[in-house]
Amino acid sequence: MFGEKHNLIHELPEYKDQIHKLKMTDNHFAKLFEEYHELDHEVLRVEEGIENTSDDYLEKLKKKRLMLKDQLFSMLQTVQV
Repeated sequence: MFGEKHNLIHELPEYKDQIHKLKMTDNHFAKLFEEYHELDHEVLRVEEGIENTSDDYLEKLKKKRLMLKDQLFSMLQTVQV
């Protein structure tokens, strides 16, 4: 959806506990999580017209955000709470 936040807890609420655990114990996950969060904010700013950019650049941001989400999701599936 245009202009919608895609923060990870909103996207994957069933993994809330795993997200918290990995953010506290896994530096690699925490770094990827922060990168995902920053990309999500940038996409939102562009979609809301706060920042202007080309459609190609916005599409690249969205693809990178999706790639990070896939990586994070894969890591979340392996964690036991």
